[in-house]
Amino acid sequence: MKPLEGKVALVTGASRGIGRAIALRFASEGARICVNYSQSMNSAEVVVKEIEDSGGEAIARKANVANYNEVADMVAIIVKKFGTIHILVNNAGMSIPGDLLSMNEAQLLEMFRVNVLGTINCSKVAARQMVDQRYGKIVNIGSIAGIGTNFPGTTPYASTKASILVLTKRFALELGPSGVNVNSILPGFIETEMNTRGKTKEEWSNKTKEMSEKAMLRRIGQPQDIANAAVFLASDEASFITGQSLVIDGGRLDFLSHSG
Repeated sequence: MKPLEGKVALVTGASRGIGRAIALRFASEGARICVNYSQSMNSAEVVVKEIEDSGGEAIARKANVANYNEVADMVAIIVKKFGTIHILVNNAGMSIPGDLLSMNEAQLLEMFRVNVLGTINCSKVAARQMVDQRYGKIVNIGSIAGIGTNFPGTTPYASTKASILVLTKRFALELGPSGVNVNSILPGFIETEMNTRGKTKEEWSNKTKEMSEKAMLRRIGQPQDIANAAVFLASDEASFITGQSLVIDGGRLDFLSHSG
């Protein structure tokens, strides 16, 4: 039996990158999938078609995770279509570069709305269903930025991802008695559109070399590296794991300090 056989999963921001890899991998392991997107309808429908062509079931639904009502409507559609929701992957996110002196308040608030409020909204709505059925898995996609790398220009983004760390622990505490596991994955530098956007082939080659040299494994990550871990945390094989954050970064060496 496949590890996610019979399960229903919502993956936010699943039209591309890490979310897409997770949606496809979950479907290959037996889950029925809601591919959430905010703008890329065509890309989301391509993911759905890939799943269906492989014999799986999937739907695409547009929702801005920062909008509670849109999230509630999306989950209601999932429950109507599939009967319930077992797994939530809070993957939708955004990154705008900046530092203390250049932080733009509007951009910072936008990132908090998507990265932090989006995680809260989706977890809150999905958790109601999970608590009622006394079963559920929530996997938050954070970042090693949240635990303090020295990568320049990520101070605003890092602050939003640091919030995911404590939310994971708090949600795990609050939902654990109802049979809901809550964990997070902290990716390192992954080859996604967010990182390749706007770069020439030469620039990307240089960036890949630079980031590979910062990791013990001497390579950057692929979306599938994150999807592999997400399957485990969403499965019953991880039934006694909650409130934890799993770092998947190839052994990055560039952290700011040794303090907590």
